[in-house]
Amino acid sequence: MTRQRSATVGPASRPVAIPDDIDAPEVAKASGVVHLPQHVRWSEPDLDYDLDDREQRAEAYAQVLREGNEDDVRFYVRIEDLTDLWDELLLPEYVRTAWNAWFEER
Repeated sequence: MTRQRSATVGPASRPVAIPDDIDAPEVAKASGVVHLPQHVRWSEPDLDYDLDDREQRAEAYAQVLREGNEDDVRFYVRIEDLTDLWDELLLPEYVRTAWNAWFEER
């Protein structure tokens, strides 16, 4: 399910991808060093992220939560890691609001 804030223009009008099955144990997850798809990491420079490194994982998660679709979020984000990093992530308010609603439902 994709959630969307009720703004009508600008970045806040974009849907926030929150897959219903993100916390399902059978969903395959990325690990180690990853290269985010261009539609997620579209700005220069082109970077790889080591998901075993807390700081790099936080940067990758923030990028995926801002720019990713449901498949990206499902693959790159582990809920237990997201919960651990939540207060450290630099996210737009509309993304944080959508995810806070998801957390409250859980």
